[in-house]
Amino acid sequence: MSDVFVSYKRENLAAVGRLVEGLRAEGVGVWWDQDIAPNAAWEATIEQQLEVAKLVIVAWSPAAVASENVKAEARWARQQGRLLQVFVEACEPPLFFGERQGVDLKHWSGAASDASFRSVLEAVRNGLVRGPALTAEELSPPQGIVAAHIPVLPIKPSIAVLPFANLSGDPEQDYFADGMVTEITTALSRFRSIFVIASGSGLSFKEKGRSPRDIARELGVRYVLEGSVRKAGGHVRISVQLIDADGAQLWADRFDDTLEDIFALQDRVALSVAGRIEPTLRDAETRRVSARPTESMGSHDLYLRAFSLVRTYVKADVVKALSLAERAIQLDAGYGAALGIAAECRLFIYLYGWADDPDDNRRQGIDVARRALKVAGDDAQVLAIAAGVVAYLERDPEAAMPLLDRATSLNPGSSFAWYISGSVRLFAGETEVGVEHLEMSMRVDPLGQHRTLRTILMGWARLQQGRFEEAVAVLREVVQETDSPGGHAILAASYGNLGQTALAQGALRRYGALTLSPIEDFARSVTFDPHDLKVFLDGIALAEGKSPPEAPNAPP
Repeated sequence: MSDVFVSYKRENLAAVGRLVEGLRAEGVGVWWDQDIAPNAAWEATIEQQLEVAKLVIVAWSPAAVASENVKAEARWARQQGRLLQVFVEACEPPLFFGERQGVDLKHWSGAASDASFRSVLEAVRNGLVRGPALTAEELSPPQGIVAAHIPVLPIKPSIAVLPFANLSGDPEQDYFADGMVTEITTALSRFRSIFVIASGSGLSFKEKGRSPRDIARELGVRYVLEGSVRKAGGHVRISVQLIDADGAQLWADRFDDTLEDIFALQDRVALSVAGRIEPTLRDAETRRVSARPTESMGSHDLYLRAFSLVRTYVKADVVKALSLAERAIQLDAGYGAALGIAAECRLFIYLYGWADDPDDNRRQGIDVARRALKVAGDDAQVLAIAAGVVAYLERDPEAAMPLLDRATSLNPGSSFAWYISGSVRLFAGETEVGVEHLEMSMRVDPLGQHRTLRTILMGWARLQQGRFEEAVAVLREVVQETDSPGGHAILAASYGNLGQTALAQGALRRYGALTLSPIEDFARSVTFDPHDLKVFLDGIALAEGKSPPEAPNAPP
């Protein structure tokens, strides 16, 4: 593995070759694609070398500017703080790269004493001494390069909460608006998947009259949250909007409440805003990554692509998500989020009977969940996924409960943590608590990716409560939208308990078309409570025209 990775276009092979030879002659470890062995996997080798490089030199030329591969590598290097630009032909760099000027090598003939080459060499040595995650300023040598004083964007979604406008007409109420900024910032900081600027930095722009776009650039974030507070009498209205660094609005909402308890109000708004922003940011990041015409250049991009697929709950998507997550883990074996997604994929593949070798899939799911806990045991999402694996793959819901309690305590704004907590408790027979936690999940993220499964689980709760018509009403619409095997299974049991045999058999046939797993095995894999299992199996027996079993069938 080499310290320096060189990105370029083949049209500039001669000029870049001189640069590689010159740096190597000075004792610098350099890797470029000419070092790839004839039988090596091209894409995997490039990704591996890019990940371990401490510095990425991008050689710009008209051909490189037109190359999506070169631009993807340059974007990744800029996000990591590892970018050093050189120009081997006259050209305008791509959008947003002109802010960081590079070394002019257009007329360099290869002489080691040339001033421009010495500038590159000094910049490289500065970068290698300081290591990865350098700022643009730190990469600057004394001569030859002028770098803008712009923070490098973090690789994960980044956000700053800007000062809220006080529309009350009372300067004495500024404290309330500032307190709202602090509370929301604190709530967002609990999400390990988001890089959050401290509230002090956000509030420092209170009187400066700067545009959100300019502030985003200055703070080095991709998103900003701005808002306003209007108090009148005993009521308050808080309006917020999330915008990206280009000024596009991604989400907006408003909250109306009384002022009986100001601190409780701040907590409620902060929790709601944080819970809705986190999935909005992740969706925006996923769209941004998916729009790239090239394959991913890093573990985080692969994770985002996997995340966008796993919660469609479609077999082909979940299998693809597992492949992407495993590639992300190959690039970074300690990346907790990717390990968590891999465990989640294994969990769904097991529950829906999609595995060719269920026992092997189960073992791998348990193993990767344990690895995720070791490296990211304070991440609410990882904790929730691990709890699901412990409950369903290790068949130990009691051991999962402390993990779930810790996840919801660490991040009460995590819709996913509440959703997993609700599902485990629901299937453990704690129906009322399970429903409460599912409703909490819906409260903090009413339109997010978990909506489908939360709705299916609500149908299960109604089934267990003997409210079969309500279960049908809940499930009928969701299976039309998503064609979920689990939804069809619970719908069949609900119809069966209502004596609507024809409709129940139709749901059974659809379930069988989606998975090879017997419906009884599906039920036993997800529920731990004998009474709940019997209610389900009774409905299935009635749907099949059989008499319900006399005694409850305990799960294995």
